[in-house]
Amino acid sequence: MDLHPHTGEESQIRILYHNLLSAWNKRSAADMAHLFSEDANMIGFDGSHLMGQEEIGKHLATIFFHHPTGSFVNIVRNVRFIAPEVAVLNAVAGMIPPGKTDILPELTAIQTLVSVKDDDHWRISIFQNTPAAFHGRPEEIDKLALELRREMRESFRSEKSAQGF
Repeated sequence: MDLHPHTGEESQIRILYHNLLSAWNKRSAADMAHLFSEDANMIGFDGSHLMGQEEIGKHLATIFFHHPTGSFVNIVRNVRFIAPEVAVLNAVAGMIPPGKTDILPELTAIQTLVSVKDDDHWRISIFQNTPAAFHGRPEEIDKLALELRREMRESFRSEKSAQGF
């Protein structure tokens, strides 16, 4: 999670995204689905298009039940408000497969989250997880993987420091 100071509203969007990836990393479909609005859309890494909080939750529960899933490492690129109660977050993410300690470059993604504030709570309206294939530009995949690995190491150091190690 980015520890740099941000405005209160921007911090809430970043926390929402952090909670989304944390719920994935914990393999909690219920926690993930709860972050979405009732009429949300989610487009998965494989192109699955899900509509509504309930469908998103059921789809994620099926994934977690039938497949071992990796953990996300991410970097938020920016948060932009397109209206006072609508924000767009852009990020990149890497996936560490189960039982491994490094990301797989072919599983890196560009992620976009659109959030809407409703009754003083930010909810995810749209989440898209697009493979960062960079067709014909393998150096871009390597560059992104290197950047995510640096973030992974820095996060690990920050966690150890916070624990007093």
